[in-house]
Amino acid sequence: MAEYVVEFGKDGRPVEPDGRLDAAAFHRNHEPIWAVLRKFLAGKSGDVLEAGSGTGQHVVHFAKQTPDLTWWPSDTNERHLSSIAAWRDHAGLPNIRPPLTIDLSDPAWCAAMQDGSGPGELLAVFCANVVHIAPWRVAEGLFAGAARYLRLDGRLFLYGPFKRDGKHTALSNAVFDTSLRERDAEWGVRDIGDIRSLADGVGLALVETVEMPANNLILAFARSTKGDAGAITKG
Repeated sequence: MAEYVVEFGKDGRPVEPDGRLDAAAFHRNHEPIWAVLRKFLAGKSGDVLEAGSGTGQHVVHFAKQTPDLTWWPSDTNERHLSSIAAWRDHAGLPNIRPPLTIDLSDPAWCAAMQDGSGPGELLAVFCANVVHIAPWRVAEGLFAGAARYLRLDGRLFLYGPFKRDGKHTALSNAVFDTSLRERDAEWGVRDIGDIRSLADGVGLALVETVEMPANNLILAFARSTKGDAGAITKG
């Protein structure tokens, strides 16, 4: 099932004096997520944007593995943005840029994506545990922005729980989905078919579905070409 719905910093976990937040989910999922991302990112250079960076722990871990990539974290929550900045300072890595304030419900994302102060064309966009705890317009904006800013050879990686053909992949995900919808009628575990249709509408195609621990998936999208199969693989 999905791994957080409470704002980081208000979930009872410790907050460092410098503002660094700690997400329990990070400690469970960063290695399996990186195992998937590494297959695409290894040996490449360019800009990678994390949409909805939360605490900032993932972007630090990924940046350590990829000195030739420039990582751009982002979020909208002020507490999260402060934590991302603090983790960036703590890590001292030269390939992490200051966090961008990106509202994914806006297809343009933010002014920095257009005025030269942000990244150039993106090698990849990574987004974890966002689309199920946000209105559908956030997923729409995420895909519209990815289609706008990804390089021709770029990828969008989407991590979290998903339904297949209208059915949950595990009872725990079904229970979680119910709890989400009770909290906000616009939230909920999304169906792969709906996500795929959204991607098709902006010229992206589902090229890989990777099974992950705890009944999660990574969906990988690329620019549409004939022959895209969206094959299911094991994480």
